[in-house]
Amino acid sequence: MDAVVVVEHLPDARAWLAEAVRTAFPQAEVLAVGAGGDALGESAARRFDLALVDLDLPDGSGLSVIRGVRSRQPRAMPVAVSSHVNDDHLFPALQAGAFGYLLKGAPRDDLVARLRRTAHGEPPLSPPVARRVISYFSNGGPRGFECERLEPDAVALNTRETEILQRVAKGYTLPEIAAQLCLSRHTVADYVKQIYRKLKVSSRAEAALEAARRGLVK
Repeated sequence: MDAVVVVEHLPDARAWLAEAVRTAFPQAEVLAVGAGGDALGESAARRFDLALVDLDLPDGSGLSVIRGVRSRQPRAMPVAVSSHVNDDHLFPALQAGAFGYLLKGAPRDDLVARLRRTAHGEPPLSPPVARRVISYFSNGGPRGFECERLEPDAVALNTRETEILQRVAKGYTLPEIAAQLCLSRHTVADYVKQIYRKLKVSSRAEAALEAARRGLVK
């Protein structure tokens, strides 16, 4: 990769993504911008090989940026970046022309490894995203997905665990969840560990996917 653009409106997330790109491609020129309009302007002014595009931008949908990159630079690879893996984000991004879909909550080393493989033409998909895509086509689309989450052998959570999983999936921090449920932060952290262990997940993104499967969040 010779040139990469990162489109992310949150400064910390933008710096984190840019650093991951520099680690994956030490020789690449990395441009980090905070708005979709800036990215589209750059796509008209210079050539780049890869674009990491946040789907939730303050000046419009990241889908517009993905489409714009595709139309201006057919050889560039726009990759959607999001905190969400629900169908409302995932499939419109792929339909808009995204070459891959990465989750912000992924471990840094995993992100770097997936970025490196784009140089060999491999679409970068975070594991929960890949599983969702496979599930979608294996079960005949959204209706199959609904059936999947209602499997009778699904791991049961008690009422408190369900409340906490729902809030984790909505993006609340542990202190926020503790305040909402009148619990200590350490108690919430213990519940989260127990939930992860029961569901056999290891990240907030995977927990959010499971919450969606259970109908706790949209």
